[in-house]
Amino acid sequence: MAAPVATPKSPVIADAGVPAAITPVKPNPKKKPYPFWLGGVAASIAASITHPLDLTKVRLQASGDKGMIQSLRKTVRTAGPRGLFDGISATLMRQMSYSLCRFWAYDESKKLIHKSNEPIPPYKLMLAGCMAGGIAGVVGNPGEIIMVRMQGDYAKVPEKRLNYKHCFDGLFRMVREEGFSSLARGMTPNVVRAVLMNASQLASYDYFKRALLNTGYFKDNIGLHFTASFAASTLNAITTAIRNEGPMFMFKGWVPAWSRLQPTTILIFVCLEQLKSLTDLVRGDK
Repeated sequence: MAAPVATPKSPVIADAGVPAAITPVKPNPKKKPYPFWLGGVAASIAASITHPLDLTKVRLQASGDKGMIQSLRKTVRTAGPRGLFDGISATLMRQMSYSLCRFWAYDESKKLIHKSNEPIPPYKLMLAGCMAGGIAGVVGNPGEIIMVRMQGDYAKVPEKRLNYKHCFDGLFRMVREEGFSSLARGMTPNVVRAVLMNASQLASYDYFKRALLNTGYFKDNIGLHFTASFAASTLNAITTAIRNEGPMFMFKGWVPAWSRLQPTTILIFVCLEQLKSLTDLVRGDK
């Protein structure tokens, strides 16, 4: 008599004795790229929130005020609460040129230098950050000039103020009164700064985000985004302080340098991740 042929058993639902339906695992479709302008919008939101702090920092450097509080009070006293947002149009112009370009160029640079499906190594993240910073530093240079001029204008005596009405008025007047070459003024130091900042900020955020996910204690949510951006802001503040003040900055106190960069860095990345999640929701990817 022939031996019975073994047949594979169907999975059984516990306590029911009913075969479970076998659902084939579908391959994850390749995710569509996000709109190139998301980084600029995220940076604009963050910069709008922190603008009074940045404005005060610029005016503090240009005036004889002894501290942030004194400078803030002086601005409110002379121009009212709205004075804390002087030059906001130039700040938004800068973010929608420089920041938009750096986030877009960073993503494209990563695709260019890393074709493998394996995780991109840290040195390539830094290289992509350098490439993005170089491109964005050139594109964002006019916005950088207008922003600095408008933020620092009220720290000058009235007869020396430029009195730009808004960022476009400043841009047109620069070209008309100083020539097109004025738009490239200070480009070299701006590009160098952008290269160093993006190599540390963008690359370190990606690195910390991946490292935290690999611990198993984090999920891809706002807690992860906040923690990774917090770590990235610390590293970015250290590299910025070393670049500006040299290795001796530790003895001068690195907390002020960190406190200037930390809120903006965290807000940028948290806003960017939330905008990506919103995009996924609209597309139906979530």
